[in-house]
Amino acid sequence: MKIYLCLFFSILISLACVAQKKYTISGYAKDVQNGETLIGATITVKGNSKGITSNQYGFYSITLLEGDYELICSYAGYQPKIATIKLNADQQINFDLITRSALQEVVIASKKTDANVKTAQMGKFVLPIEQIKAIPAFLGEVDLIKTVQLLPGVRNAGEGSAGIYVRGGGPDQNLIMLDDAIVYNTGHLFGFFSIFNSDAIKNVSLIKGGMPAQYGGRLSSVLDISMKEGNDKKFQVEGGIGLIASRISIQGPIKKNKASFIISARRTYIDALTKPFIKKTSQFYGSGYYFYDLNAKMNYKFSEKDRLYISGYFGRDVFDFVNGKRSLDVKIPWGNATGTLRYNHVFNKRLFGNTSVVFNNYNFSFQAAQNNFDIKLASGIRDVSLKQDFDLYPFTGHKIKFGGLYTYHKFTPSVVSGTQDSVVFKPQNPQTKFAHEAALYLQDDWDLSDKIKINAGLRYSLFQQVGPYNIYTTDANGNRTDSTKFGSGKPVKTYGGLEPRLTMRYALNDETSLKASVTRNLQYIHLVSNSGSTLPTDLWVPSTYKVKPQVSWLYAGGLFKNFNNNTFETSVELYYKSMENQIEYQEGYTPNTLEDTENFFTFGKGWSYGSEFFINKTKGRLTGWIGYTLSYTWRKFPGLNFGEKYPAKYDRRNDLSVVALYELNKRWKLSSTFVYGSGNATTLPQRFYLVNGILTQEYSRINEYRLPAYHRLDFAAIYSPKKNEKRTWHSEWVFSIYNVYSRKNPYFIYFDQSGSAYDGTLKVQGKQVSLFPIIPAVTWNFKF
Repeated sequence: MKIYLCLFFSILISLACVAQKKYTISGYAKDVQNGETLIGATITVKGNSKGITSNQYGFYSITLLEGDYELICSYAGYQPKIATIKLNADQQINFDLITRSALQEVVIASKKTDANVKTAQMGKFVLPIEQIKAIPAFLGEVDLIKTVQLLPGVRNAGEGSAGIYVRGGGPDQNLIMLDDAIVYNTGHLFGFFSIFNSDAIKNVSLIKGGMPAQYGGRLSSVLDISMKEGNDKKFQVEGGIGLIASRISIQGPIKKNKASFIISARRTYIDALTKPFIKKTSQFYGSGYYFYDLNAKMNYKFSEKDRLYISGYFGRDVFDFVNGKRSLDVKIPWGNATGTLRYNHVFNKRLFGNTSVVFNNYNFSFQAAQNNFDIKLASGIRDVSLKQDFDLYPFTGHKIKFGGLYTYHKFTPSVVSGTQDSVVFKPQNPQTKFAHEAALYLQDDWDLSDKIKINAGLRYSLFQQVGPYNIYTTDANGNRTDSTKFGSGKPVKTYGGLEPRLTMRYALNDETSLKASVTRNLQYIHLVSNSGSTLPTDLWVPSTYKVKPQVSWLYAGGLFKNFNNNTFETSVELYYKSMENQIEYQEGYTPNTLEDTENFFTFGKGWSYGSEFFINKTKGRLTGWIGYTLSYTWRKFPGLNFGEKYPAKYDRRNDLSVVALYELNKRWKLSSTFVYGSGNATTLPQRFYLVNGILTQEYSRINEYRLPAYHRLDFAAIYSPKKNEKRTWHSEWVFSIYNVYSRKNPYFIYFDQSGSAYDGTLKVQGKQVSLFPIIPAVTWNFKF
């Protein structure tokens, strides 16, 4: 409470300071070549510790006493820029930075600043998109989700999964946003690729500890992804042709230096490649699969104080199965659609505002028809949101952020319908649910002294399920005896609570600091799954009169130290996380889409703890990192595993990632990754016996067994032909090898039987299924 009182007193003090001779410098940090704003650029004052970082739109503001100063603006991968200022009035200064590649330097200096030591924020990683593109990719498709999985504390669900599991949390406990729009399904091809087209992405930021108060609704992490705004200087086309997909991006000015656009598209041609090899007599003739993405964004600068952004994403996976022999047609389309309208306004030199209207829609559909029988299964979630954020810079040493959010949800967890002749099938209880979600927040990034820096925040969130909805009372046999009806918009159940956030940094010296954080998070929507990986058939369900919101407390502490003029960044972090109101299906559950799925949920608690070690080399020809995590993740449900604790399905004791990038010369860049992880926890049959001549199996306790360890080595080489100064275009070739030594990593294990129980020759043998052996790939990228 003292911290929040200090926060408000600091605002009052700042107002008193206005009478002194203090002036404010504000403006934007931008890329000089294309006009893109730079998120998180560092603006420091030479000779003292004062400084600030640009916000999500590149805006900064710093207040200083009257005098002469040198301001230094630096950003990862860019040449720092110095501005000499005689400060005797408020000034606006925009920093236009030049990329190091534009200066044709061979030596890579991906970071100059020491933000990992200086800031109070814990567990934050900012990944430049060029670094993501240089890391070896599966089948040549650049994948930012798989790059994030290489960071300590983050793991994947297994081979070919687009889900991320952060510090013992499930895939639904990560807030993944694309231009402020929440993305509910991040995977294509059942999770083998992510939906994010790297050509359309500008910035990727992961926060896995000490989540700031501006974010909420999830327990584990934030993955904040920003799309490019479009080149406002000149037209530019880039793209690539790979083994399974091609992509193209077009960007340029609508009005030079005032308005710009970008359109980026990607599509696979798996269907076209396989079609010639499927015989007309095959049962798969006429079947196919493909996915596509479309990103678009436009912005218009009315003035230095007003700017409008419109962005959207649309992506689909489409699987068709046609079996003429059985007159069976199956269509399974699923995907996301998002739209964001944002308006920036600079109220004055110290106050920046952003208003966002966001729409997103995720849906999964299964349609099948055979003869006179038709069936359709639909699930999904649709949101409409209004968000208001303010950045206030009262005086140097404080950066205050406050605002609010409102979202209207429509959930369709699983609705099945069908017809056979004149008979119509409908669910007993339509499962469509509606809800309001709202939040208010306030946070202060406060330089208490040269040694102590605090980020304190408070968030209040509210979630209300509303009608139309019916609650049924049933007897012991499941027969309905009574009902309570809620009309449209009528409250059914309301939840809410405070979510305090606090992180603190204590600087031991310029290269070393200690950090600690504590955060409380509430999560009102849940992903319920029967599998160990994210699939489009997983169900998003809201908190209801039966389903309580998830609650977590996360405690973390760490030592951060840089060496050799910030060439090496190192850190050791410890964490403990408790989680209440976790959801699983009841034991022995089998899908029953004619009844509300929440009738089959069981509830319990979870906890996780571990340590993370990180070494990152940021300068020189050789860059990259080593991340190692030792962790434990447990679950305990009264209705599962006889009420005893068990390891969660995403529990992994040891997780190691090694990433290396080497610039051999101006034409060749080499990269390699190695990953190792303890085997996934799994439940397997441990006894087989015969009952009336039928082979029956008895399963172990939940996740009592471990699959073999997972490890893999990947390699990539990027070749850029010598540039011809007379040409306006250039290209590069990307050669990659996935799983270099062809490790047979386990995907799942099944049991096969042979022989007969009647003559004593019956044998039951466990067999491992592996997906990907060594896979070479080549991609041609172009830009003009």
